[in-house]
Amino acid sequence: MISVIMSNRYREEEKLEKTEEASTETNTSALEAEKVEKVEPTNNEEILAENKKLKDQYLRVLADTENFKRRIDEERIRERKYGSQRIMEKMVNALDIFDQAVNIETDDEKLKGFLTGFIMINNSLKQILEEEGVKPIKALGEQFDPRYHHAVEVDWDETKAENTVIQEIQKGYLFKDRILRASLVKVNKKPEQKIKENK
Repeated sequence: MISVIMSNRYREEEKLEKTEEASTETNTSALEAEKVEKVEPTNNEEILAENKKLKDQYLRVLADTENFKRRIDEERIRERKYGSQRIMEKMVNALDIFDQAVNIETDDEKLKGFLTGFIMINNSLKQILEEEGVKPIKALGEQFDPRYHHAVEVDWDETKAENTVIQEIQKGYLFKDRILRASLVKVNKKPEQKIKENK
């Protein structure tokens, strides 16, 4: 009898606990719902403003990404195009020395035979460099251009136009559309004393 009473009592306590838990859960979910409602914008203007802000941020990030991709592509193209520039600079220096060697004048027939072979090698090297985009800069007799010519000397020759190149001291070269090495030249320039006399 006592055990029946006790079991009934336990059942009633369990029911009470469950009822309390259910009411607590209901209250908690109601509080959470209130919090969510408070966080959300209260009117359409705020929603539209937030939407516009996020869209602007997205467009900015998209534009930055596109610009970055374009820059990377341009750098890759440049690297491919001018990748061999350093070796070409070294090659033209060696070619100058070779040019001077094969242009030696001699009466020795044996040496002339050797020079003939070296001239052929020299011409072959020049052709290879030209195929790779290396071209000599025109200087002698041309109007002085500071982009392509470096004036290392000045002289005056009345038979030639002023500011023209009258001597090429060192040959210059272009590599594709870049200056590989500027020409070192002597420029025809009227002395200041003669300019004053003409005035």
